Amino acid sequence: MIHIRTRTASLIPTSICREGVVSGTGVSKRTKVVHLTSVHPASDVRIFHKECVTLAQAGYEVVIVAPNATDGIESGVRTRAVPRPSNRLERMVRTAYQVFKAGFAEKADIYHFHDPELIPAGVLLKLMGKRVIYDVHEDLPRQMLKKDWLPAYMRRVIGRIMGTLEQWSALKLDGIVAATPAIAKRFPSHKTITVHNFPILKEFQPSNRTCTERKWFAYVGGLENIRGVTEMVRAMELLPSESGARLMLAGKFDPPSLLDEVRRLPGWQHVTHLGWQSRAGVAGLLSSVRAGLVVLHRYPHFLESYPIKLFEYMAVGIPVIASDFPLWRSIVEKEGCGILVDPHDPTAIAKALDWVLQNPEQAKAMGRRGVSAVRARYNWKQEELKLTAFYQRFSRSNTAPTHVGTVVDVRS
Repeated sequence: MIHIRTRTASLIPTSICREGVVSGTGVSKRTKVVHLTSVHPASDVRIFHKECVTLAQAGYEVVIVAPNATDGIESGVRTRAVPRPSNRLERMVRTAYQVFKAGFAEKADIYHFHDPELIPAGVLLKLMGKRVIYDVHEDLPRQMLKKDWLPAYMRRVIGRIMGTLEQWSALKLDGIVAATPAIAKRFPSHKTITVHNFPILKEFQPSNRTCTERKWFAYVGGLENIRGVTEMVRAMELLPSESGARLMLAGKFDPPSLLDEVRRLPGWQHVTHLGWQSRAGVAGLLSSVRAGLVVLHRYPHFLESYPIKLFEYMAVGIPVIASDFPLWRSIVEKEGCGILVDPHDPTAIAKALDWVLQNPEQAKAMGRRGVSAVRARYNWKQEELKLTAFYQRFSRSNTAPTHVGTVVDVRS
């Protein structure tokens, strides 16, 4: 039996709510949301292009407070800039305070912060009666193990302290948005949701390229030793001299001195460093290469991560050459979209690159399977539905976007 009734229903972008389907798109008084970050730029893909834009499209009034920014409005999201810090200590103290102060001045209904150093600000906002969400991008206790600026003997202890602080704050805050299921397990399940950092489909269209004569490979992201940059450059040296292959690196070196180190490697003559690239620049690069690399080292916080570059490679239709981690194996092998390698072994990486060159049709088939998987499972469209539904918990009793329309209850 189908029941049709009229009532006020929460607005979700696809007009789907728990009870059924909502018609129309009207919005009453808007709930104001302020995203806070002291670490990321205002243009951060996850924060701005995915979460903030999604909420703006859902009818919320959205502001992002961030350093490295200028005041303005884009895609319905207003940016409020704070001064850029000159060093890490200034960022953790002065910038964090400036972000809190600017955010509080916005008098928002919901605050959504993205950095562990803003936990005190988040708890303070909660004590002031605000609704507060913590977006956990990384597994902090494990991430601390790779902080070179900390003495090695202190990293594990500080990681445990920071992990305890996170879990304590979670008891005070209204909600937790985790970037991966592994991170979500560390927080109370009744107030935690996993929102994967999957690609926006319209940004990465599969290419109908005919540039098979280009023997290019790409890596997009931070260029660090623990992310495999040295092994990738060494692998280029091991390819047959007649291969004509080239590695395109899109990103910034960290630390900057690492660039000088890898330039001295023989394989560098087969590398082009493009530097940081815009979203359009990344999409354009990936549409012109044979395969994408993501050969992160076996650090604990990488083992259960979902690197966005892996899914961007798949989205544009190129095979992936990825570290052989159990989680990544469950994706790459299941979807048949790439080759798994030992990330610490340049020879294994070179063999994978050479296989792609020697087997172009099979490599293209891997790329097509990757596209199908992203369209079906690994895309932002599915994640935005979870995010907007989660927000209804905190806005329904305040000034949430609402619509009076017809709700079709399909329960029989």
